[in-house]
Amino acid sequence: MRRPGTVSRSAAVPAFLALSCVGAFVTAPAMAKDGVDAASADEAASEANAGQRREDDILVTDRRDLPNASPKDVAPQIDTPRSVVILPRDVIDQTGSASLADALRTVPGITFGAAEGGNPIGDRPFIRGFDSQGSTYVDGVRDFSAQTREVFAVESIQIVRGSDSSLGGRGSAGGSINILSKLPRATDFVNAAISYGTADYKRATVDLNHKISDTIAFRVEGMWHDQDVAGRDAIWQRRWGVAPSVTIGLGTPTRLTASYYYMESHELPDSGIPYLYTIGNAPLGNNYSEPAIGTVTTIAGKTGVVDRSTFYGLKNRDFRDAKTNQATLRFEHDFGSVTIRNTSRYTHNDQAYIYTQPDDQQGNVFGTDTVAPIGDVPATAGGLVWRRANTRYGYAESIVNQTDLYGDFDTGGIKHSFAVGAEFSWEKSRRGTFVTRGYVNAAGNELLSTGSTIAPARCTPEAISRFYCTSLFNPNPNDNFVNYSSDSSTVAAPIVRNLAIAETQNDASTQSVYAFDSITLAEPLILNLGARYDRFTSKVRPGQPITATSVFELERTDKIFNYQVGLVFKPTKNSSLYASHATSATPPNSLLGEGQEGNGLGTTNNAAALALLDSLKIERTKSYEVGAKVDLFDQKLNLSLAVFQTDTKNARVTGPNNTVEFIGKRRIRGIEFGINGTILPGWTAFGGYSYLDPTITDGGFTALTAPAITQTVGGVTTTLQPAKTVQVTSVNTGRQAPQTARHSATLWTNLDVGKFSFGGGAFYTSRVFGGYSDNRAATQTAAGVVTVSPVTKFIARTIPGYVRFDARIAYKFTDKVQLAVNVQNLTDKTYFNQAYTAHYASIAPGRSAFATLSFGF
Repeated sequence: MRRPGTVSRSAAVPAFLALSCVGAFVTAPAMAKDGVDAASADEAASEANAGQRREDDILVTDRRDLPNASPKDVAPQIDTPRSVVILPRDVIDQTGSASLADALRTVPGITFGAAEGGNPIGDRPFIRGFDSQGSTYVDGVRDFSAQTREVFAVESIQIVRGSDSSLGGRGSAGGSINILSKLPRATDFVNAAISYGTADYKRATVDLNHKISDTIAFRVEGMWHDQDVAGRDAIWQRRWGVAPSVTIGLGTPTRLTASYYYMESHELPDSGIPYLYTIGNAPLGNNYSEPAIGTVTTIAGKTGVVDRSTFYGLKNRDFRDAKTNQATLRFEHDFGSVTIRNTSRYTHNDQAYIYTQPDDQQGNVFGTDTVAPIGDVPATAGGLVWRRANTRYGYAESIVNQTDLYGDFDTGGIKHSFAVGAEFSWEKSRRGTFVTRGYVNAAGNELLSTGSTIAPARCTPEAISRFYCTSLFNPNPNDNFVNYSSDSSTVAAPIVRNLAIAETQNDASTQSVYAFDSITLAEPLILNLGARYDRFTSKVRPGQPITATSVFELERTDKIFNYQVGLVFKPTKNSSLYASHATSATPPNSLLGEGQEGNGLGTTNNAAALALLDSLKIERTKSYEVGAKVDLFDQKLNLSLAVFQTDTKNARVTGPNNTVEFIGKRRIRGIEFGINGTILPGWTAFGGYSYLDPTITDGGFTALTAPAITQTVGGVTTTLQPAKTVQVTSVNTGRQAPQTARHSATLWTNLDVGKFSFGGGAFYTSRVFGGYSDNRAATQTAAGVVTVSPVTKFIARTIPGYVRFDARIAYKFTDKVQLAVNVQNLTDKTYFNQAYTAHYASIAPGRSAFATLSFGF
């Protein structure tokens, strides 16, 4: 139905029927516990499960006895026909991880992107070469907003690799992340930890569980964190959080759990290091444009040193504030071997920031032609950085209700472990930008005001005097930046939010049904099937200029069917061989502005925009995988191997007629190996190796414009040929997919020797590419013959590979008191952990050390 002022378009995707494999969000195997908190959690889990096991056992069964296991776990991990990585709590603790990003760096095959191109600041992991920012779940419920997540209230993290829209819904082309929360246990314990270290690192956590009665328990986790960033000037991070929960009916057939999560964070965001070259100033030939770190020589021959600590931001302008509020209510009832569960959740996230994006490809870093200007860009000798302000404020909120019915039954000797369910969700995001100097467009990008004295290169004497531009080699974060009403004004103005009419709002609703079944056909054969249907409706109300008098909305509905199917052969009880096929679907406007949207609904309502709205397609992904798993040493050690291929089609690109078409394709092939568990009593290991061959097989086309040909005679200018547009194959076609490492390997191991524990980690990531450019150009003759010049310059914006080492030593004074010392980036390696598409790269912290005293009772 079209409301007044609403432009509505609807597209339905033909549904086809098939079933599939599942069992993805599987519960973490518990490695040998190393620390007071983990030990108590193990004890609590044992009591909750009404079973005893040795401290160094791995738990691979009884998934549904754990209070936060997913109903969709229709098979234990060994019988799940897909690659699933379980990151247990003790590895998070041992590695000293304080955020989700810290924890995920221990998992091979995951790289990180960051805020750029309209993408807000927040966790942006890439799994198997695909952006998974919108595919993060908390206890099986989508957590769609852009945010930087903590781990103080996390029990374990599950990384599902491969297409899995049948599990969680839209997106998840390369996989998804499911965060399992700490919830009440049937025992009493208090665990706390206090940390202090270099770079003024301070952190305190507490985890209290109290059994109020035989059937009621209360648990609360708290966190306070305060630090600078090792090896980086000026940057700091502050946050605190609390997560209370209560369960009524523990150990009974009927249970009710209410939980709440709150986190508040404040920081000076890091702007990283700009890339050295743009396509305009790069040398002839093929070039890697890496971050301008170390000794740098500009186009004019000026040489200087960019230290790893160099920070181009402004302390009196840049900031980032964020808050997360999340309330969950879960009801469960057992009918013998069948359980019904209903989960309702409300989430509200706020985020506001201004951060410096260094130089924005303006050519000031390396410099431009010192003899003559290039176009309208004045000559510069290089060695300068424009302090572009990226700004955003807004909120995202959602209401989700999931109902699941799951359990076990037999049909004629065939065993079934099933789950069926339905999900209803409502999501909303609204965002605007801060008005800094000059003007800012709806995407938060600075635009120059009419008649500005600051030229497009941004680094004129006027800009430098106002600290809009700074030295590449010696920037001062304490510069007295003043926000003026315009670029040419001398009148100071406050930094304010734009008007409400300029804010963009996205709304979405989803109705889903799904079903999964793990069928034991015969003793060695298991068939896993599953399917999901989603009806996803989204609409956008684009921000309008402040002079506008009305707004409009664009709306679209997509009907999505996804499936998975897998077959498991079990040579022995504790080993399996499998083959699987899975699909995923990413509809237009899937991220609701809370990520980098490759297929948005548009921002105008003219005829061309409405035609595009009707023609939008769902991006489709298919994964094929074969693998093997084995549990060794009485199920204490898990080894896994997977070989896979993932194909994507319908990516939105420019077509050969300079129109939007859905012909983009990507192919990811790879091999993954994983290890998790206890090798020998007291010796644990976690990690693996990932090889990816990520290729953009069809990147579409790029439009080149041949300038008009004019002739001036007697002061009169005549156009001989109008400007013409021609298409050339995209520079991306055939190249390695961005944000994806071809090789990555991680290993964290811990050895207990008496009261001492010794841990160490090695983390390797090969070269990662952010984006590509070349200098092809189109010209024409007076006769209108268009010629495309061949490529003479090509740049790949990239960060080099690296190896990072961490170490840890711990001593247990008693079973309840332990002191541990972690050293991260042991060799003080200078490396980059995020390759942005075009402008700059994020630099990782230097060496840091901190001691943690943990105790419990």
